[in-house]
Amino acid sequence: MLKIYGADLSAPANKVRMTANALDLDYEYIRVSLREGQNRTEQFLKLHPAGKVPVIDDDGFVLFESGAIIKYLAARESSPLYPEDIEARAITDQWLDFTAIHVGGALSKVLFNRVFASFTKVSVDERSLSDGIKFLDRFLPVIDRQLSQNKYLAGKQFSLADIALLATIDPAEAAGIDLSGYDHIVEWRQALKKKDFYTKCHASYEAALKNMMAGAK
Repeated sequence: MLKIYGADLSAPANKVRMTANALDLDYEYIRVSLREGQNRTEQFLKLHPAGKVPVIDDDGFVLFESGAIIKYLAARESSPLYPEDIEARAITDQWLDFTAIHVGGALSKVLFNRVFASFTKVSVDERSLSDGIKFLDRFLPVIDRQLSQNKYLAGKQFSLADIALLATIDPAEAAGIDLSGYDHIVEWRQALKKKDFYTKCHASYEAALKNMMAGAK
């Protein structure tokens, strides 16, 4: 059986879980406690040499990096989530990269400094926080314009690009990021958060965060 190693508050790991859910795959979800250092054990480092999540073990085939994983799973199932048409696939890849590099990188700076820095007793990096906010102000409007012209991020069809973006901006409220000014993102997001592929992952990122905080007390 497919095994997915992840952490409940890891947006990349949740991206993989949501993809597996959208593909209706049977899998075992294995929680890796980053706080307890389970990702730094000798056993886990054999799966991911950098000690990060997510990782999958597909009957002995081990793969890390969330972007590679979701493409592999969709291609394995010959799913339209990752189109076979070369141009449609390129457009999907384009928005996957845009989300990961420009939105995900920026949001992670804000989330870490506003939420996880104090929890892990690390000093807030004000420059990193400022950069994250600045980059989101620059790149979220690009996403919003794209969704004003298309039902889904890569065009008319729901794809991996939508799952990746949804998981990436899932921590927005927890990070104190106001999305209300992006009408098209909000509408798109509200519709997708009602889908089974999302609700089978969690009720919301904030709920998962509260559970983690409660368990840490």
